[in-house]
Amino acid sequence: MLNRRLIRVKVFKLLFGKAMQGDQPLEQAEKELILSCSKTVDLYCFLLGLPSVLKEVAQARIEAGKKKFHPTPQEANPNTKFVDNKFIELLENDSAFNTMCSKKGLVWGEYDSFVKKLFASIVTKDYYQEYMDNPDRSLKGDAELVKRIYEEELEDNGALEDILEEMSIYWMDDLAYTVNVILKNIPTIARKGSVEVPKTFLKEDDREYAKKLLTKSMLNYDEYTELISSMVSNWDLERLVATDLALIVMGVTEAVAFESIPLKVTINEFVDISKYYSTPNSKVFVNGLLDRILQQMVKEGKIVKSGRGLVE
Repeated sequence: MLNRRLIRVKVFKLLFGKAMQGDQPLEQAEKELILSCSKTVDLYCFLLGLPSVLKEVAQARIEAGKKKFHPTPQEANPNTKFVDNKFIELLENDSAFNTMCSKKGLVWGEYDSFVKKLFASIVTKDYYQEYMDNPDRSLKGDAELVKRIYEEELEDNGALEDILEEMSIYWMDDLAYTVNVILKNIPTIARKGSVEVPKTFLKEDDREYAKKLLTKSMLNYDEYTELISSMVSNWDLERLVATDLALIVMGVTEAVAFESIPLKVTINEFVDISKYYSTPNSKVFVNGLLDRILQQMVKEGKIVKSGRGLVE
């Protein structure tokens, strides 16, 4: 499930924590990293349970409307297309998935107020009204509606972000990535008729990549920070932004430890991460300094890349 970018971010957070709080036993750090990665899968499962609870809110609305003493024509004869959504029914009927979520506490019961507000927002949107007015009742059409909900309602949702932060410290900053994975997997779920919980890592060697990047960064942290300091004129380590320092240490570590990763990829990845986790000027600083350090280490033979285009 996790790609290399998100793995780098999770390693960065642990390394930055080391810089702020002091030394952490290597074995403990590795366990923390793997736990952090696995928690992203839990977030995937939690978010995938959202359509079912939205349906419950819709069903409750319909029942409440019918019980009114003088219901409106719409309340007396409600449009049940959303509560009959075939894709949501598929999610509800996957007993293995729902049992697993229940055992792990990945349920929305405590957050019914949020779910009600979210549904109240959804029913006002044009895409929802178009869906409800469309006579098509296909699984494909129903799955497309669920995709639109994830696309339109979860990004930059402050209330949801507060809930995720409350539930797990490991879910901070994972929302957008996890939603994108769900969007990619919805057609597969519809086709197979069941939920296949993704593995933590896209490839098995990504687990080893994560552990090696963290381990080498921690072991070489002092050596690389001294190297960084020596490359910055009129600056000392105390004046360097701690986030920039951690990112550059990781960049040097990746360049040295992984001969199959091109230098351009390493530099671009850590520059991009700096845009989100450091100062407004960090992307320029990280890009320039990391590039100078890596080019010098190549000349000194401390970085060896194999394959066409891996150095330039």
